[in-house]
Amino acid sequence: MARRARITLIFASLVALGAGSLTTAGPAAADTTPLPLSTGGVWGIDFAGGVLTTVERAPNGDPYVTNRPVSADGTTVGGREVRAYAGEYATGAHVTRTPCDAGTCVPLRAAGNGNVGVFFGNSEEYGGKERAQIWTARDSYHSGSEPLVSGGRYVDTTGRYFVYEAASTAKQYVDAVQPYRVQQVRLTRPVTAASVWGSRLYAPGSGNGTVTGYDLEQKKTVETLATGAPCTVKELQVVGRWVYWNCGPTGAAGVFDRTAKKNVTVAPGPVLVGDGYLVRHDRAAGKLTLTDFRTGTAAAAREIADLPAGNTADQRRQTWSVDKFGGDIAYVDAASTVHVVPSGVPSQSLAVIESEVDDGSVHIRDDWWNSTWQLSKPATWTFTVKDAQGRLVHTQSGAGTAPDAHWNGRTDAGAIPYNGRFTWSLTATATEGAGTYTTGGAIGLSGGRQGHHDQGGHSYGELVTLNASGVLSLHYTHGKGTFDWKTSGGGWPAGTVAIPFGDLTGDRCAEMLVRMPTGELRRYTGHCGVSYIPSGGRLSLGTGWNTFDVLTAPGDVSGDGRPDLIARKAATGAVYLYKGTSTGRLASGVKLYDNWKTYKKVVGAGDLNGDGIGDLVAQDRANNLYRYYGTGRGTFSGRVKLYANWGAPYNVLVGVGDITGDGKADLVARDTAGVLYRIPGTGRGSFSPRVKIGGGWQGYKGLF
Repeated sequence: MARRARITLIFASLVALGAGSLTTAGPAAADTTPLPLSTGGVWGIDFAGGVLTTVERAPNGDPYVTNRPVSADGTTVGGREVRAYAGEYATGAHVTRTPCDAGTCVPLRAAGNGNVGVFFGNSEEYGGKERAQIWTARDSYHSGSEPLVSGGRYVDTTGRYFVYEAASTAKQYVDAVQPYRVQQVRLTRPVTAASVWGSRLYAPGSGNGTVTGYDLEQKKTVETLATGAPCTVKELQVVGRWVYWNCGPTGAAGVFDRTAKKNVTVAPGPVLVGDGYLVRHDRAAGKLTLTDFRTGTAAAAREIADLPAGNTADQRRQTWSVDKFGGDIAYVDAASTVHVVPSGVPSQSLAVIESEVDDGSVHIRDDWWNSTWQLSKPATWTFTVKDAQGRLVHTQSGAGTAPDAHWNGRTDAGAIPYNGRFTWSLTATATEGAGTYTTGGAIGLSGGRQGHHDQGGHSYGELVTLNASGVLSLHYTHGKGTFDWKTSGGGWPAGTVAIPFGDLTGDRCAEMLVRMPTGELRRYTGHCGVSYIPSGGRLSLGTGWNTFDVLTAPGDVSGDGRPDLIARKAATGAVYLYKGTSTGRLASGVKLYDNWKTYKKVVGAGDLNGDGIGDLVAQDRANNLYRYYGTGRGTFSGRVKLYANWGAPYNVLVGVGDITGDGKADLVARDTAGVLYRIPGTGRGSFSPRVKIGGGWQGYKGLF
């Protein structure tokens, strides 16, 4: 998937268009209002995803396209939310209206995710033409890329995807509102019957009754249905497993069950299809009737509401509508009162229709993780992000058919976490009927705090080498446990010792400590992946450091969030802690142990048990390996023996950080033959069996 910006919607300033501010719509309605809902007039109605959409006058008298959430039991509506201005702007531009019993109505098409489609233009500046608009909020819409046409009519919409056609061009247009994606899905095609369900476009195929499903993202036909229609289908409405078709207003009609591969014959006439049922306006009887076909046979139509015939032959979305997302029926009576009638038909279990899931990485400095889903019916949902140790860092909740999840890489408290692997999950539970939908994945965070040995800021640890030619290299991994590429800087004298460190300067790029052959210790400024050269930006941390035969960075030992240094005196074996400070320097050494000469290797291993504190491993001269947990108070707990007779062939052992992408600190060892091994950490203070990851590493004079 192409990388996405945070927002790609087209924004419109209504003030610039001469309408004044939308705040003139007046205060929102009460948090909940009982149904039926009295209004001063309704000039267009639709119902989708548990959201009632109407064109009404605000308290100031101006008309607006308005959304109201409907409770799961259909007894109340929530506060009014404006979507679009439905009057005429100072320029003469206005939404398209068509004749209806109320005078002129706005042809609406609600998408089920709160979006609403209208046509707009019809003024001199538009050349008398109009353009499809999908309103996504009270002051933003998708429109600019759609062509100017005349005689526009929405055919269908589901979530982000919509279909419309135009009399002036005799063409049909299929497109998508893409808040994050940059992929083009637009189609321009001949006018035929059409319906969208998620990203799948259904249209007549070749031969009577054939209907094809074309995936707008894969750009290919993925489904072919033999509906049994005795004609080239003239109208389609797809709702999950149900495909309604007809051969014209008075011709044969049916519903094809995509799951059972069976056709159900239904009566002809203008209908709207819900989940397992359809509704027809019986104008002769002045009734709305419902036909339940979910069992595979069309039940006898039953009356669900009184609705007079009126003067308009087809009053769909003028006086009545059906929520195809597992919902109910809405209609407007002669007194302009809006009613919601439960269908009484059990909906299918909650399912995802389509989704736009972001890729597996986010950079905290300039990126967000953004994903959307379209559900088959309203649900409550929770989105969480956890770190590699399973600790919760972010929670987001909502309700509706379209979860829209975001993460800026920070914790909910605003803190910057360590780079590394995070997991996300989305759980949605239907608010009506049955069903739970759960999904999840991984996100690699970069640009945050550096984990152990993370010199590149790319979530993983790096191995540092020095060769005989004085070239200091940073070896990077893609997170598969091997080293895949490197950056290098030359000119380093023999005897140079590098200590990959953490971030001491607060710029979220780890520094490198380097002991020069003279005994001077330098702090080289890190640039998140840029190699080091001796003349690079640096700060001297003093001289006399050649008295130490061990210099290693275990991570944060003191619990203040800054990296610390462990050093052992060659002459006495005494071990000291040098804490990192807010000034970017090291505090004075504090003796921790008197004599660690028994250890031939002392290695800063990073956080081995997931408590956020750096730990040590030490190998004694009898080849026993021990672990020392950091306490977070600048000390270490008592040693724990991990293995006996371990690591005799290794001449180098490095606590390299996480190189496998599992969030656990690993070790790297080189044997005397130059073979390099990965020793995976378990996250529980121990290690898994070694894995060979390369040969020929004997050419490096130092591995750090």
